[in-house]
Amino acid sequence: MRPEHAFTPREVVAELDRYIVGQRDAKRAVAIALRNRWRRQQVPEELRDEIAPKNIIMIGPTGVGKTEVARRLARLAQAPFLKVEASKFTEVGYVGRDVESIIRDLTELGVALVLEEEKQAVDAKARERAEERLLDALLPPASGREESGRALPGSETREKLRRMLREGVLDDREVDVELEDGGTAPTLSLFTPQGVEEMGMQWKDLLGGLLPRKTRRRRLRVSAARELLVAEEATRLVDMDRVRELAIARVEQTGIVFVDELDKVASRSGGGAGPDVSREGVQRDLLPIVEGSTVPTKHGRVRTDHILFVAAGAFHVARPSDLIPELQGRFPIRVELSSLTREDFVRILTEPANSLTRQYTELLRTEGLELEWKDDGVRAIAEFAARVNERSQDIGARRLHTVMEKLLEDLSFDAPDRGHGRVVVDEGFVRERLQGLVDDEDLSRFIL
Repeated sequence: MRPEHAFTPREVVAELDRYIVGQRDAKRAVAIALRNRWRRQQVPEELRDEIAPKNIIMIGPTGVGKTEVARRLARLAQAPFLKVEASKFTEVGYVGRDVESIIRDLTELGVALVLEEEKQAVDAKARERAEERLLDALLPPASGREESGRALPGSETREKLRRMLREGVLDDREVDVELEDGGTAPTLSLFTPQGVEEMGMQWKDLLGGLLPRKTRRRRLRVSAARELLVAEEATRLVDMDRVRELAIARVEQTGIVFVDELDKVASRSGGGAGPDVSREGVQRDLLPIVEGSTVPTKHGRVRTDHILFVAAGAFHVARPSDLIPELQGRFPIRVELSSLTREDFVRILTEPANSLTRQYTELLRTEGLELEWKDDGVRAIAEFAARVNERSQDIGARRLHTVMEKLLEDLSFDAPDRGHGRVVVDEGFVRERLQGLVDDEDLSRFIL
């Protein structure tokens, strides 16, 4: 995948179009936000820190693509991405976690992302080392020593085993290997004040470099042992200090936090007591990290000044103007996502690279069953999904998942016993399985 600076806003929108139908305004807003990150890196250094990200509020009902737009954007930018629900912080009994945990969790994701990239960079060397360890297990190295410049027969055996190993001939053979014990050291969280665990004050962190590594002997098939040894060697080869440094930089410069259900913490107009106090408290807790602050994590201190925050909510009852003024000012861009129509459902079923019709086709193909989707069948599915949304709660494109699952339930159950064959999904097929269910409002409310 190309680095984020290689994508123009138009290209970002085109990439999002591959997975998300419609919602042009939201796509344009996030595309500009992504491009502005690259632009900020190009301006004179004295101005760079002064340019804050233009955070976004997406307004629209559930199931119209708000989360998916943000998630796909993060994938495109290869950026750490975290989704949180603002309403969680108002729940009774939701203690032990504060809003700063958002940044700590985002940093953990950043470390995991960079660690995986660093492991890939050393993969070739890790595989070489793992191969030698496997050969040592299959044939002790002493048998391969040389005397007087002449290789002993064991050396030839080792090279023969190496060839067989690379060709996969030995994959099913069992071998005893020494692997590091995966157990973790106990934490101090039971004996120390709240928050110490978040700061990474664990025995493992404190003593990991002083205590010898624990290993245990395991008997495994060669194919399984190889992958475990490769992972272990890659971990040893990676410089964790460098990983943490790169991860913090990536979180600070490219991190994306998606705050869902922001409308649930907006104080209703005329409020000011009871639940509204709790909601406003959450907003005030969110404000520092959105405005820009420094959050301590076990990997180091993370500045939030240039993390992009994308908030979302239905805003049926509350409005963005019901948020506290300071928080409103930190979300200058507002885009409204439209409800989905029957035609949108048809496009969602057929156009995206990961469309539901394609997903079910590939799932049932594993059983030797081929699905053939007719246009009238797809339109019928879209019609039924739209009707159920109109008569009950509108859950947007998520309704397609329930309708499709019910439509193909019998096929999915019987597929292993049917053998190879072809099933045509046309209007008749769809109506036969869904008409009675959709017409019965009470039944469809429970099942669809």
